[in-house]
Amino acid sequence: MSTQSFTVATTFGVNARPELEVQGFADATHPQIPIRQPYVFRPELLRDVLAYLHEARGDGLFLTGPSGAGKTSLVTQIAARLNWPVQAVTCHGRLELSALIGQFVLVNGSTQFVHGPLSVAVREGHILILNEIDLMDPAELAGLNDIIEGQPLVIAENGGEVIRPHPRFRLFVTGNSAGAGDRSGLYQGVQRQNLAFMDRFRVIEVRYPEPEVEKAVIQAAAPKLPELIIDKMLLVAAEVRRLFQGSQEGEPELTVTLSTRTLVRWASLSLTFKGAPNVFAYALSQALTARAEPEQREAIHRLCADIFGDYWTTTP
Repeated sequence: MSTQSFTVATTFGVNARPELEVQGFADATHPQIPIRQPYVFRPELLRDVLAYLHEARGDGLFLTGPSGAGKTSLVTQIAARLNWPVQAVTCHGRLELSALIGQFVLVNGSTQFVHGPLSVAVREGHILILNEIDLMDPAELAGLNDIIEGQPLVIAENGGEVIRPHPRFRLFVTGNSAGAGDRSGLYQGVQRQNLAFMDRFRVIEVRYPEPEVEKAVIQAAAPKLPELIIDKMLLVAAEVRRLFQGSQEGEPELTVTLSTRTLVRWASLSLTFKGAPNVFAYALSQALTARAEPEQREAIHRLCADIFGDYWTTTP
């Protein structure tokens, strides 16, 4: 695939020097290019990801942070604007490295080897995103060490096939921990990762956006929602997150939180069900609180009623 230069300021809608460019691909028709969606880029995170895309230097990039903070969407929306194909996999405790490399499957009565997302990304110069990497067995992930450093991928199952990494191949992983395990007890199944594996990654922390950024995200997703209502939703989110995270002295009071993803869902559903009785409570229930414990659900809705005031029982 032929490359193309993109101007950072115009491509990502951020303040940057007019002459600052980044390399992507010219072909915008590849089926693995993520669908472009409205997105508000945070300059510091954009800077770090673009720096890695420009030059990996034998590293992977680990994005850590709370659920729904925008770790995966940050990468996919950058890739969408650079026409960069993406292979994305959600990890789990039973995922084996062989599934990422490829396997033999039955095709028209005969078996043939089908390359997996890792093999395709390495060969074609795609971005590989391994989501929830800290759920995967550390012993399986150790098999990625040489690939990250630029060594050839050798597929013994396919007759010793050797795939030399494309210079544009990039590996991103996301996780709710930074490889050290989950001390909060909120993310079940998270495993402590091997130090040698983690040593091969740059690590950036993706927190929830600042209120003004998050407000712009909601306005892009639900443009007909009144600004006053969005402001009140943001106040609710801030308080719910505070209770979810707890303090140094005490345990968290909530086991669910209003991530940016959930906040956008709440805003969008409030418009979808516009005109329904108690629309904000109804939309919040579907977006979040229906999966909370009854006492926590009641506490969150009571908090909303205090912040929204009379608007809690009106339509947008």
